[in-house]
Amino acid sequence: MKRLLALASILLVSTALSACEGIAPGDYTGVKPLIVYPVTSNDTPYSQCLRKLATIPASSLPVFAVGEIADKTGQVNFGEQGGRPLSQGVSEMVMSALYKTGKAHLVERFDLRIPLAEVKLSEQNRLSRSVTEFGEGGRLPGTDFIIVGALTELNYNIVTGGAGLRVMGIGGGARMAVLNVALDLRVINSKNFAVSYVSSLQKQIYGYEVEADVFRFFGDTLVDFQAGHVRNEPLQLGVRAVSEMAVYQIMTDFLKLPRDPSCALVENDHVSSYLEQLKPNGETH
Repeated sequence: MKRLLALASILLVSTALSACEGIAPGDYTGVKPLIVYPVTSNDTPYSQCLRKLATIPASSLPVFAVGEIADKTGQVNFGEQGGRPLSQGVSEMVMSALYKTGKAHLVERFDLRIPLAEVKLSEQNRLSRSVTEFGEGGRLPGTDFIIVGALTELNYNIVTGGAGLRVMGIGGGARMAVLNVALDLRVINSKNFAVSYVSSLQKQIYGYEVEADVFRFFGDTLVDFQAGHVRNEPLQLGVRAVSEMAVYQIMTDFLKLPRDPSCALVENDHVSSYLEQLKPNGETH
C-alpha cells in the first residue's frame, strides 16, 4: 500500500509539472524580475587609501597608460562552470585604481581601435572635428609611464582542514581552505623604455563551509536531510585588492607621494624563515 501511495504521488506531481509546461507565467507585460540588492560601489579595503592620495596638492601630473596585464597562471577550470578561474580584466582594474588616486592623467593605449578610427575618420573629413583639434596642433599626448604585467600565481589549498562526525547517519562537519593569488606589475619609462619600478604582491583568500545532515531509514523509506553554510572571500575581489595595493605602491614608493601609515603594506617573513633549514648540513653564515 505504501509503495502504491508513493507511486501515485510521483505520478500526480509529474502530471502537474507536465501541465505547467505550456503555461507562461505573468501577463502580457511579462513577469516581474527579482531584484534583491542595490548596485553599490566596487571597493576594496585599499580603495580608501587611493582616494586619500587625491587630497594631496600636486601639479604636473604624470601621464600613465596601462597595457596588457594578462592571466599567466595557466589555470583553466574544466569543471561544470568551465573557463578561467581568475578575472581577465586586470588591466581595467588597474586603470580604475589609477583613476581613484586623482594623481595621474590616463591615456588609452590598451584598445586603440576606437581612437585610431576617430583619427582616420577625421583625416577623411567625415567628422565634425578636424585632425588639428586632436591635442595641440593635431598631436596626441604622449605617455610618461606605461604599466604592464601579469597575474602570475594561483595556488589552491595552501591550507585545508576540517572535521566531521556522524553517528548512525546523523552528524555534521566543517572545513576550510586558503588559496592565494599573485600579481606582478612593472612601470616602464616611455622615454627610454627602462623598467623604472616593479611591484610583486600576493593575497591569500579564505573560505569555509559548515554542514549538517540526517541520513536515516524509516522502515523501507530513506530520509536524507541536509543543511549547510558556505562563506568564501570573493576570489576576484582579492585580485582587485592586489591590483589597488600595487597601484598604491607605484604612487608612493615610485612617485614618492606621502604614504598613510594605515595603508602600509603588511610585511611577513613566512618564507624567509625557511632559509636556515634549507641550507646544507653544516653550512653557516
